[in-house]
Amino acid sequence: MRFSTDNTSAQYRSTLSTPIGDFFVLCSDHSVHCAEFFDSKPALNKASAQWPENHLSKLAKQQLQQYFNQHRQTFDLPLTPKGTDFRLQSWQALLQIPFGQTACYSEQAQRMNNSKAVRAVGAANGANPISIIIPCHRVIGKNGSLTGYAGGLSRKQWLLAFEKNEALPNP
Repeated sequence: MRFSTDNTSAQYRSTLSTPIGDFFVLCSDHSVHCAEFFDSKPALNKASAQWPENHLSKLAKQQLQQYFNQHRQTFDLPLTPKGTDFRLQSWQALLQIPFGQTACYSEQAQRMNNSKAVRAVGAANGANPISIIIPCHRVIGKNGSLTGYAGGLSRKQWLLAFEKNEALPNP
C-alpha cells in the first residue's frame, strides 16, 4: 500500500465500536486522513462529530470490522496521512510489518536506510494519524518490551495478542 496525494481535507466520518474502544475514521472523497480511538483525539473527534459518512468512510469501517472479526489481515484503502517527509517514510515502513509480527524501532529505522534515526522513528510512530491501518502497534522495544502507543499500552498489548491469536488480555 502506498500513500496517495489528496489536497482536500477530511469531511466525512464513520464510527465503529471495537473490542478495545470506540473508533472513528475521517476521510475526504478520495482518501483516509485519520483513524483513531475516540479517547486518543477527543478534540478531533468532537470537531468532526457532525460530518456524514461517505463511500470511503464506510469502506474503511467495513474493513476495520473485518479485521476485528478476524476476516482481514491487510487493508486496501487510499491513505493520506499528513506529516513531514520523514514521518511519511516512517509510516510507510510500518506497512512492511506483516500481520501477527513485530519489529523493533531499530529494525524500522534500518528499513528506512537510516539506522541512527531510532528515536525519531519512535516519535514519528507516536504521531501516526491512521491507527491500526498503519500498524504502529507492531513496533516494540529491542528487548521485546511494549513501548509507547497513542491508543494506550493496554490496547497495544491486546492488538498484538489478537494478531498472534493468543489469549486476549483485558483492554
